[in-house]
Amino acid sequence: MNFAEKVKTMRKQFEMSQEQLAEKINVSRQAITKWETGGGIPDVENLLAIAALFNISVDELMSAKKNIRNASGFLYESITEYDIDYKKHYDINAGGAFEVVIESTESEKIRVRLASNVINTLESSFKVKIDDRKSRIDVNVNRVGNVSEAQAKEALYIFIGIPSKFLVDLELSAIINTLRVNHMEINVLEFDGKVSNVHVNSIKGLLELNCSTDMNIVCAGLNGCIDINQISATSTIHVPKGTVYFAKKKGRSNSILYTVDNQSCASPLNEDAENIIELKGMNAELVINEYTHAPWEV
Repeated sequence: MNFAEKVKTMRKQFEMSQEQLAEKINVSRQAITKWETGGGIPDVENLLAIAALFNISVDELMSAKKNIRNASGFLYESITEYDIDYKKHYDINAGGAFEVVIESTESEKIRVRLASNVINTLESSFKVKIDDRKSRIDVNVNRVGNVSEAQAKEALYIFIGIPSKFLVDLELSAIINTLRVNHMEINVLEFDGKVSNVHVNSIKGLLELNCSTDMNIVCAGLNGCIDINQISATSTIHVPKGTVYFAKKKGRSNSILYTVDNQSCASPLNEDAENIIELKGMNAELVINEYTHAPWEV
């Protein structure tokens, strides 16, 4: 693996866009593109910055050998599992992390996997507590070691797998950069806390986002309802071009704007649509953007 391939591979392992990598090391996105396509090599200062960001040495960065990682794609991980025997409500407190990924699985176990490329003390620094309370499962991810919340928000990834046949609804609270929801059929998935980026790959049901920070929400498809409850925030939700949906708002001084590929357009009139996007709260603005090319594509 040459330098260009290594930078691109590691950027994706850390789930960064070219813009995000460029911002972190204070260069232009065009510079990242040039390096990833073999058009040049960074100067020493930028090499040091990239190596520090990816937690490797400059020698490893420039070496043609592949970095050794475990099968999960992360250097370090800790896994907690618990058997489920019938349908449950799940109440999950993930605390502070960089990213939470939640999805339904064919397993009969709830599985919580902590992963990081930086924190090498996951088992001693975090405790995953799972309490079975008849019709409810409580899950708490607690910091118990020397890792600070700031470090967790920069470098901790939490992957949560819920048995699909034992899933009724779910409440998730967290302070994170990114939330990913994959392959879920659920009555209600309710998020409370802070999040900047939400990626919805496949969900059937109601997704409630109670968050008063600005959000960038990307939906690979819309199959159900998304409620966005905000106070004095501005957010954008991206849906595939041609998606049939009805948008409505509740609360005081809320507004909804419409775009196609980020160009202003008229409000769609689809009051009979089964897919619903609803803005709640007060003094909030929501932009609904229909995209031709997915916003995560670089």
